[in-house]
Amino acid sequence: MHPNGAFRPKQDALAAWLVREIGFAAIFAATPDGPRVAHAPVVLSDDAATLRFHLARGNALTRHLDGANALVVVQGPDAYVSASWYADADQVPTWNYVAVEMEGVATKLDEAGLVTQLDALSAIHEARVGADPPWTRGKMNPALFGRMTGAITGFEMRISAWRPTIKLSQNKSADERGRVIAGVEANGHGALAQLMRHLGGDRDSA
Repeated sequence: MHPNGAFRPKQDALAAWLVREIGFAAIFAATPDGPRVAHAPVVLSDDAATLRFHLARGNALTRHLDGANALVVVQGPDAYVSASWYADADQVPTWNYVAVEMEGVATKLDEAGLVTQLDALSAIHEARVGADPPWTRGKMNPALFGRMTGAITGFEMRISAWRPTIKLSQNKSADERGRVIAGVEANGHGALAQLMRHLGGDRDSA
């Protein structure tokens, strides 16, 4: 989390919205072999209290994660910000970015919980891609599905802390922010520019 309070969102729902919208995370935990990270799609509960995901059984983190304190990071768009985009010459380059950190204890899901997590994950993303009809596990041979789920482990993390950073030039004037928006968009970072437009009209909004 960035130490500048200007870059921490004031809206309670914003961090959860970003986690749901992005839907993919890096999962960190300490192991006897040192710190390890895994990368996986995630499903946030409706009340934003828990996060579910699954990892391959062979992943270096999987056998150490049950009962461990984990850090999950969801990263959004980012871009370099040139100091030449500011009117004031006494500026330095920086980086605008979006990141949401969540911390909590992870517990292993039983087989039913794993299947529920997989069903929820596919339902969310099948709806997004507009599949008609959407894919469901009902289309698979049950025995094959069972063998495939046997190769993965599901987890649920109860979120004890949220630490989002939404760094979108909120500490700059409206004119300077407009120039940064134009600069990042011209350099191919349209998603970040759009997010800056959405959140940046009011410095207190992020």
